[in-house]
This record gives sequence, C-alpha cells and structure tokens, in this order.
Amino acid sequence: MTRPTLVIGNRNYSSWSLRPWVFMRHHGIDFEERRLSLYTDAGKAEIRALSPTGLVPLLVDGALKVWDSLAILEYLAERYPHAQGWPDDARARAIARSVSAEMHAGFRSLRKSLPMNVRRITPARKWPADVQGEIDRVIAIWQDCRGRFADAGPFLFGRFTIADAMYAPVVWRFATYSVPLPAVAEAYAGAMHALPAMQAWREAAHAEGEPVPEYDEI
Repeated sequence: MTRPTLVIGNRNYSSWSLRPWVFMRHHGIDFEERRLSLYTDAGKAEIRALSPTGLVPLLVDGALKVWDSLAILEYLAERYPHAQGWPDDARARAIARSVSAEMHAGFRSLRKSLPMNVRRITPARKWPADVQGEIDRVIAIWQDCRGRFADAGPFLFGRFTIADAMYAPVVWRFATYSVPLPAVAEAYAGAMHALPAMQAWREAAHAEGEPVPEYDEI
C-alpha cells in the first residue's frame, strides 16, 4: 500500500486542512505531510500547481488526487476500513452524514466572523444575530448527537468519526472566541481538545509563526 501525501496550509488558520489531518493522525494512518503557506506568493503558486482547485487540503495517493476535505475523508474511510469513518448503524450513519454535509455547506456567517485561530484566546462578546444563530445551531447539533449516542463514547456518535473531524475547526473557533457552551457541548469540546491529534495540531500551530494580521486583529 502506497503512502499518501496530505497537502495542508497554515495550521493556525486552515480549518479545512485540519479535518483530514486530525482524522488520519487519530487513526494512525501513515502519511506524508506537505505544509504550504496560504499567505505567500510562493506558497500560493505551489498550491495552484498541485491542486485542481488551487486550494488545500489535497490528498495525493499515487496517481490519484482527491481534493475537498469531505471528499478526502470519504476516500480515507473506504481506503482504511479500520478507521471506521462512519457509524455502523444505518440511521446513525445517515445523521452523521447529514450533520457533516451541513457543516461542509453552511455556517458562512460563523466562518467569516470567527475565523480559526488556534493561537489566540479573546474575551467573549455579543455576536450579530446571524452569527449567533449559527453558533446556536452548532450547539444544538452537538447536544442532539450527544443526547442520542452518549452511552457509546464521548464524541458525537460515541467513537470518533468523520463528523467529529468536520466539526474540529469549530471546536477551536469556540475556544478562541470564548463562546459560552452549555454543559453537554462543553464536555464534547473538552473531549475533542483532549485528543492527542488535536493537541499535536495546536503545538505545531504555535510553533509555525507566520501571523496574518487580517485574522489576528479580529
């Protein structure tokens, strides 16, 4: 079996890169990492040369290129069955795919107003109604999933799945901006922060430097 390469951007800011990286690292998938800067001309040129979309993440597996974080996660779930990317139960799997697709396609106000920034912690604040509505929706998803599957483990569907990888950047966003969470959502966020893969990502984000003022000053 060939060793795939995962092309990622700056750890501090690249929420899309985090998703397949944390999934692969958590499940012990052997991969090569290629980290490129999203904010330099040279980095942008390298990404455009590699990726069909000019974006990261990109998974290169031999002659195959897979782009888009959710597509990469789906591919990894098929290529590495031991990772058990989706819940075993068909109904749970349908819910997991639904909440993953919702995160993939939505929450534009949350993304814009709370960009991922692993290195920062800022005081809690009052958000515009559209942003707060999306924060509330994420919390509702977390609480609903934990209410259904709490007996199976600490993650959204008990064990760590693709759905958790999809929501991993929001875990960092809520921490960065000191978003208050009810107890069930707070416990879930704590379980995510405790993952060795998440801790490894945070340590590397702190070490890489390369501040981007437009995000650091929000």
